[in-house]
Amino acid sequence: MALPALPPIGFGPLGNIPDVRAFLEFRCGVESAMAAEAARRDDAAALRHLARARDALAAETHAGRPSIEADIAFHQAVAEASGNRFFVAVMAALAEQTRFSIRLTRELSDTPDAERFATIRREHGRIAEAILAGDAEAAGAAMAEHLRGGILRLFGG
Repeated sequence: MALPALPPIGFGPLGNIPDVRAFLEFRCGVESAMAAEAARRDDAAALRHLARARDALAAETHAGRPSIEADIAFHQAVAEASGNRFFVAVMAALAEQTRFSIRLTRELSDTPDAERFATIRREHGRIAEAILAGDAEAAGAAMAEHLRGGILRLFGG
């Protein structure tokens, strides 16, 4: 079921390294709550869409493709599965900043592609499985772990 659209939100570009860190920390809080809410809600169509988004991301990474758009689509599917139009609007508004932060993390990573892609599949898979299982606590924790992992990969411990 499509949620009513909200007017666009303008967050502006990420201007510096502290902006990128603050952006990822913001996403961690928002998306953890979003994933937990998606797990609480039992919308069969939204869950099928989420599973397809997970599978598309896995296929992209297995093929060794950049998968940035599939990654964004997965997070948008989590927002949609939450049933909350404000999560949907925020995620749509953050798409460009998300593209930038993913590119930056990948460009600065010294992790081999195969290992990085395996991590992407594993982390997104955990999020999706927890949501699909209706486990709100695990879904929120998996999303937080995924986004904190991005912070650690970019900024170190």
